[in-house]
Amino acid sequence: MRLATITNWAYGVTVALTIASGTMMLLASSAQQNERAAVGQRYALDHATAAVEDDMLTLSELARQFAIGGNEADLLAYQRTRAGLASVEMRTRHIRDAGAGEDELRVLHEALSWADALQAQQQQAVALRHQGDPNSAVRILFAPEYERELDRSRAAVERFQYRLDQRTGDNLRAAERTARHWRTASEVMLGVTGLVFLFVLYFVFRRRVLHPVVKLSDVIARLAAQDYDAEPPQYDRIDEIGDMAQALRVFRENGIERQRLEIERDADRAVRDLLSRMTQRMQGCDTLAELENVVSRFVPEVAPSLAGRLYLLDIKRNVLAEKCSWRDPVHSAAEFFPLACWGLRRGMAHRPTGDAFDVPCDHLVGDHLPDSLCLPLTGQQGVLGLLYFERSTSAVDKVLNDAYLLMIAENVSLALDNLRLREAFRSLAMVDPLTMLSNRRHLDEVLAREFAEAERKATSISCAMIDIDHFKHFNDEHGHDAGDAVLRAVGQTLKEAVRDANLVFRYGGEEFLMLLPGMDAGPALERAEEIRSRVAALHVQHEGRDLGSVTASIGLACAPLHTEWQALVQTADAALLRAKRAGRNRVQIAVARKNQSAA
Repeated sequence: MRLATITNWAYGVTVALTIASGTMMLLASSAQQNERAAVGQRYALDHATAAVEDDMLTLSELARQFAIGGNEADLLAYQRTRAGLASVEMRTRHIRDAGAGEDELRVLHEALSWADALQAQQQQAVALRHQGDPNSAVRILFAPEYERELDRSRAAVERFQYRLDQRTGDNLRAAERTARHWRTASEVMLGVTGLVFLFVLYFVFRRRVLHPVVKLSDVIARLAAQDYDAEPPQYDRIDEIGDMAQALRVFRENGIERQRLEIERDADRAVRDLLSRMTQRMQGCDTLAELENVVSRFVPEVAPSLAGRLYLLDIKRNVLAEKCSWRDPVHSAAEFFPLACWGLRRGMAHRPTGDAFDVPCDHLVGDHLPDSLCLPLTGQQGVLGLLYFERSTSAVDKVLNDAYLLMIAENVSLALDNLRLREAFRSLAMVDPLTMLSNRRHLDEVLAREFAEAERKATSISCAMIDIDHFKHFNDEHGHDAGDAVLRAVGQTLKEAVRDANLVFRYGGEEFLMLLPGMDAGPALERAEEIRSRVAALHVQHEGRDLGSVTASIGLACAPLHTEWQALVQTADAALLRAKRAGRNRVQIAVARKNQSAA
């Protein structure tokens, strides 16, 4: 039952009991009024009866005084008193009005009749006293017969008073009993009303309101402080307290859900911040090694429960090769062909295990395959690589939205595409468009790298400066296009003569430069002679015409044998000048340091 219903019932019962108690109090007050009226009536009747008796005795006394003394004043008083007396009916009317009954009035009439009979004897005695016979007058008024009649009248009055006293006493006692009864009943009703009020206060407000409200207030204070471990008490009853407890349970559940969403939002914000920083770092990478370092550092932070690998496509071998990994993945091969991955085949994310059944990729190894995900990396030129993820058993289990992994794949793809495009632009800037050899700008970078590597490993590095003999002759005799054909043929010969074509450069005009890292002067001289021979064996044709023989002069220097690292190119160039002066079509090696000044 709801508190409002209980309160309304208690209020209604209290009001009803209060009205009943008030009614009884009014009835008790009315009984007391009746009691007071009975007392007043008795007083009025006693006063009226006393007046009748007093009148009767006063007349008798005045008549006797006049009979004895003959005093005219007594006679005058007697006559005035007798004249003031009315008839019996008139004298008893106010007694009737005061509440005397018919039986009582008959007794009073009888007493008044005897009193009036005495007046005749009194008149006789007064007349005898006027006639001068006082003895006879006294004898009449003091005769035994007169005394008996006077006593009879007084006895009748006393009987009347006795009846009045008896009746009024009964009425008074009845009024007292009634008043006492209603007063007791009103007091009982007041006590019941008080008990009901105390019951409502204790059992309703203390047991059903105060105790639950105290418990709920503590829960409310803890929930207000976002302490959602506070669980509201269970009240199955259907009332306002139960509604409050249910509302608090709903509020707590909403708070827990809101707290969970806030945690997820903070985690999402942290992941997005990591992704943003990862994207910024990847966009700032200049080399593939830097990009691999960024991926291997950030991806385990973004996806701590996943191990994985970054594969890049090796175009020459047409295989996906591992470039970096995190959290030790064990279920994917280090290298595999593109067709071994269904993600690369379909060009979209592929999850062979998990909620949806699918075909596993051929590059997965092991009997019990984990929950894995293949994300192809594609750019403007097609497939760039693959991001592979698998559930790590050593990491803390954490649910990660696949959207983040797709964002990682997109950002890595974009960074790889930018690196490839940047590398293409750099290659265009570092390559001579005529011979497709590295140009002098690229030479500066390669020299710095090779010098640092040779100095670190304490090895030698040789440099050959190559110049086409009489190159102006080809331009003058056959035109500049023929000269370009000669340059292309010589450049191709130089690339074929070494293992790494990136170490052959067009230095300027008809001059070429070749770096031979790790070679001392002896092997470098043999390689230079081989190159000179290959150039001399060239037969270049242009527009169907044979351009004649092509020869080259070569200057060779070795560091640190012949010179310091920084002066290697200048030393080789000086050796080239000596070869030209010596008659061309020859190899001239620089002299050692100790003989350098003499040379």
